[in-house]
Amino acid sequence: MSLLDDLASMAGGGQRQGGAAGGLAAAALLPALIELLNKYPGGLSGLIASFQKGGLGEIVASWVGTGQNQPVSPGQLGQVLEPGMVDELAAKTGQDQDSVLATLSQLLPQLVDQATPSGQVQEGQQGFNPAELLGSLSSLFGNRQA
Repeated sequence: MSLLDDLASMAGGGQRQGGAAGGLAAAALLPALIELLNKYPGGLSGLIASFQKGGLGEIVASWVGTGQNQPVSPGQLGQVLEPGMVDELAAKTGQDQDSVLATLSQLLPQLVDQATPSGQVQEGQQGFNPAELLGSLSSLFGNRQA
């Protein structure tokens, strides 16, 4: 069983918000999200810069740092992400834009946090390691096993 299968089965057991349906939406979105983030202009640094330019520097800094992650609303995400990113994620997953943004508001803080375990972007770090991120994100789904 692959990490994606494990993640999908954990998601089926429920999630903090949205129950099984929300968990399945997150599991469907996660692989497409990681793929897009790895192609994001400027990589992880580019994503962080987008948040800083959009006035959300404090929020994204909390994700990178070692303390508590500040929440981000779906509306805030819609304002700072590259324009076609949400559209592409919606098309790839069959979800509407509002659902994608709601799920991203839960996943993205965790992804950035896990990609920066030392509290900073590592020199030369461009993207996200899918295997590491999928394994570490199991806590988002309550560590439930099928």
